Amino acid sequence: MAWVLKMDEVIESGLVHDFDASLSGIGQELGAGAYSMSDVLALPIFKQEDSSLPPENEAQHPPFQYVMCAATSPAVKLYDETLTYLNQGQSYEIRMLDNRKAGDIPEINGKLVKSIIRVVFHDRRLQYTEHQQLEGWKWNRPGDRLLDLDIPMSVGVIDIKTNPSQLNAVEFLWDPTKCTSAFIQVHCISTEFTPRKHGGEKGVPFRIQVDTFKQTENGEYTDHLHSASCQIKVFKPKGADRKQKTDREKMEKRTAHEKEKYQPSYDTTILTECSPWPDTPTTFVNNSPTPAPTFTSAQHNTYSVPDSNSSSPNHQGDGTSQGSGDLHPSATIQETQQWLLKHRFSTYTRLFSNFSGADLLKLTREDLVQICGPADGIRLYNALKSRSVRPRLTIYVCQEPVRSIQLERQDAGNGDSSNGAIYVYHAIYLEEMAASEVTRKLALAFNIPLHQINQVYRQGPTGIHILVSDQMVQNFQDESCFLFTTIKAENGEGFHIILK
Repeated sequence: MAWVLKMDEVIESGLVHDFDASLSGIGQELGAGAYSMSDVLALPIFKQEDSSLPPENEAQHPPFQYVMCAATSPAVKLYDETLTYLNQGQSYEIRMLDNRKAGDIPEINGKLVKSIIRVVFHDRRLQYTEHQQLEGWKWNRPGDRLLDLDIPMSVGVIDIKTNPSQLNAVEFLWDPTKCTSAFIQVHCISTEFTPRKHGGEKGVPFRIQVDTFKQTENGEYTDHLHSASCQIKVFKPKGADRKQKTDREKMEKRTAHEKEKYQPSYDTTILTECSPWPDTPTTFVNNSPTPAPTFTSAQHNTYSVPDSNSSSPNHQGDGTSQGSGDLHPSATIQETQQWLLKHRFSTYTRLFSNFSGADLLKLTREDLVQICGPADGIRLYNALKSRSVRPRLTIYVCQEPVRSIQLERQDAGNGDSSNGAIYVYHAIYLEEMAASEVTRKLALAFNIPLHQINQVYRQGPTGIHILVSDQMVQNFQDESCFLFTTIKAENGEGFHIILK
């Protein structure tokens, strides 16, 4: 028995020795410097599996690269987008680099390209209301711009342009083959767009976006080439430096295992590729098929607001959405714009510039509150659902025909009080208990030029004429009926209205 066990040990020892020798032979053949992953990938089995992948020269290669000379924050999670802190009003360099390979986009060789740099909102909710947010900022900071180009420090930029209506953007031409640097200054801070006044860390993030275009055959720079952006937060002067220092100190206190979950801080910020701005239909509509807006030839659609032809709050005119009634699902984009203007939503015409009546009616109350804010969102929802406010006073008015008066006199002489005249009354709905409101609604109801009405009188006892004042209107009985006639003014210009 002992002999059998001894033989097993000898056999096992021999097998191990042979296996070790075989492994050592492999090591001697390859050697330390002979191993190459490319040789392994060149094996037939890997070639077959890799045949579906695109060749290296066919991979996406951006034609340009933009690098902002500002350090990224160290307190950003590993797979999140980088965040860069900027000081308000400080000049920061953006290097415009030609990243093309040989033969890429040869049509721009020896030619200039146009770039537009914008500071926009990072948060999608604020992007929907960008126009209102920027208008509010403009109101609080008259004469200031959100974004400026530091021209003396910039290099290689040509034909710099700014649009007074685009406070958050600058544009310029540059030669990709030459050294180009644009120094930008951001004048708005992140806390200016927060609902409550918090510290700088609670401010909203912005985006710096660069869109580059080449020249078309007609000479306009509207052919999109490349877009890239990065996330930023803007602090009051020196605030970005303090925030960067605070983030660095926080990271130093973390354990080595926790630090692995965060990105390192880099001295510069590389703008990553993105969709051209605007990438949503929330911009002011442009008749050009290209989505890229242009400063020098911006086309703004204008819409005329028709005057209401009725004083009734429920009047729907000719069945379209151009009147003061409901918005119909069949309303076109232009009719929807007119409806918004008529109902005092002019600040949102740009936001809903591509919306038809059906598109706007599909939005829920929550959608409108999120897009327009609580106040205007609820007001717009109520207007879309035709929740009209009950008028404070309703009166019925009929214009007394001259022919009917003559007939009445003739019939009175014959003793017959039936003259067959039909009196048609118009309903006048007053939202304000004022004499001026009565005058305006009478002019609308009977198609009378408002500027030709001098005074409105009410016929009193013994035929006297009493001037209609605000106090008199406030004492009108609801659903009172009036006949009115017109008499020429004493000076011959215009006329007076007499309510009977």
